[in-house]
Amino acid sequence: MRLLVTRPQPAAEATAGRLERLGHRPLLLPLAQAEHLPDAALAALRSPHAAIAMTSAEAVRVLANLGADLEPYTAKPCFCVGEATARAARRLGFSSLHAAAGTGKSLAELIADRLGTPEAPLLYLAGSPRSEGFEATLRQRRIAHLTVECYRMRPIAHPQDIMARLTSDGMPDAVLLYSHDTARRFAALLDEAGIAPAAFSPRYLCLSAVVAEALPEGARVEIAARPDEESLFSLL
Repeated sequence: MRLLVTRPQPAAEATAGRLERLGHRPLLLPLAQAEHLPDAALAALRSPHAAIAMTSAEAVRVLANLGADLEPYTAKPCFCVGEATARAARRLGFSSLHAAAGTGKSLAELIADRLGTPEAPLLYLAGSPRSEGFEATLRQRRIAHLTVECYRMRPIAHPQDIMARLTSDGMPDAVLLYSHDTARRFAALLDEAGIAPAAFSPRYLCLSAVVAEALPEGARVEIAARPDEESLFSLL
């Protein structure tokens, strides 16, 4: 199948590789580029903290830039939003890993259950933009935390005829959408091009219901059973 991948770079390349190995033909339309801030991450790690929390594997990729400077912190409890992020953290050497069910709220609840009320705050290695669910639940559970932005998603500008180019050989069989912000940007491109969702692709595969909410009416939406790439691929 011809599949349009809208993930930010460099994650889009990894997804494209997986799809090719499965026999699909990926088309890349990254709508953002990750800007890593490893110095901010290292400064945060050097401050007192009881545990580390990450809601995206992008934060793990930032930590990979630290090399040997990361080693003193890999024994700290590390709470990850889902199994994919936890696997990436394990490859970096983290040994005390806890994976939630794929949402910010489930991660905050897991931390509340496992961490209790430590003297030092939780260190949240975050990105921008991000959803508010994780931090809002932390506040509700009165969990002291320090949020440090260690990466930013910078929008990628595409030429005005990009949507027409993508459909020049026929419409993609499906569009893969991973975040609310990406879906919002994609919907804006459709609107600017004057293309109805159904005329661009017959299927829009979304990582979660929150992602699907950003799509316009007329998009035939399918939502993954769990907010991870394996579940998204299972829709194929």
